[in-house]
Amino acid sequence: MVGPQGHPAIKTKALGHRYSFRGLAAAASFRAAIDRAKPDLVVACDDLSTIHLHRLYSLLLQKGEADTRSAGVLRRSLGPPTCFPALESRTQLMVLARSLEVRAPETAVVTKDSLTQWLMQNGFPAVLKADGSAGGRGVQVVRTMAMAENAFAELSAPPLALRAVKRALFDQDRTLLKPSLQRSVPVVNAQVLVSGRDATTSVACWEGEVIAAITVEVIKKEMEEGPSSVVRLIDHPEISQSTEKIVRRLGLSGLFGFDFILEEHSNCATLIEMNARATQISHLALGTHRDLPAALSAVVGGEPFPETQPVSDRDVIALFPQEWHSDPASEYLATAFHDVPWREPRLVKACVDFYTAQKKWHSSRRLVDLYRKISTSPFLHHPVKPVGRP
Repeated sequence: MVGPQGHPAIKTKALGHRYSFRGLAAAASFRAAIDRAKPDLVVACDDLSTIHLHRLYSLLLQKGEADTRSAGVLRRSLGPPTCFPALESRTQLMVLARSLEVRAPETAVVTKDSLTQWLMQNGFPAVLKADGSAGGRGVQVVRTMAMAENAFAELSAPPLALRAVKRALFDQDRTLLKPSLQRSVPVVNAQVLVSGRDATTSVACWEGEVIAAITVEVIKKEMEEGPSSVVRLIDHPEISQSTEKIVRRLGLSGLFGFDFILEEHSNCATLIEMNARATQISHLALGTHRDLPAALSAVVGGEPFPETQPVSDRDVIALFPQEWHSDPASEYLATAFHDVPWREPRLVKACVDFYTAQKKWHSSRRLVDLYRKISTSPFLHHPVKPVGRP
């Protein structure tokens, strides 16, 4: 694993070695780890890692190192470089999907000047999304022009200096320092809001072919635009077909996630998002062709797909630690399959401690909430004028 020093994953017994991650030299960190570990496959587990891996692969090609072992591993793990723009840009992905006759909402890159015109043409409610964001932090639903302007200002702003310093001091993660200092501005996309039920599918694919998939309908979320906390297993042919079309066109290999909206009456599936990384349900062993790690391991090793048994016969899954953190008294913790890694007690404790830390004053969530309160304060936009003699 390459990750920050305090990451909960370092507590698992399954981890062979943790390589140091330097937020100010991310590509060099990944290159050093790949050279030392000599892996058969590299799996990105968050959006920022995906971007860094794309940059590293492109850099190796530019330096004429396409024939090195590191470049070969990245090519096998990430797919062809021609797919990177669509994986990193929400708008390009939606354009690609529509060209493949996959249902997808109207989406466009917007600026401060073009936002109003786009909203007047497409109407409210709408969704603003920042490229490179995850976990719902870079997504905001807007219903008025004032909401849209405030949301755009927040989403297009460089990382908060206070948040970057907090991550560096408390989390030993310097990833945000460089973009904060350089005042890097994220790309913001506007998307027509699609009403319905949330669904997601996580897939393992190899050279443009889906080899295993888990598709679920979202029953509960931690927050409105946040990650799922309770899901139900489903089969949905349109979701499967849409995913296969995109995987085939982009020639993807590795683990990916696709988010859909199921329309209430027709149950038609509309693609709204894609995650070029392992998602929160990718680890679940739910039977043959529903066990993503087993399928990917088999195809990389040139072995036949294993016949695996599902970890539970229940179709409703409460994800740990999301549902426990969201509602400790939730009925789903007792009635659904609760995805707690009981065989890894140190990992369980680390996950609990991580969520407990989110309540502290220096947590990222608290800092973002504080920024929102300050930036929307009427005193900031309408300062009090002194009363007295001229």
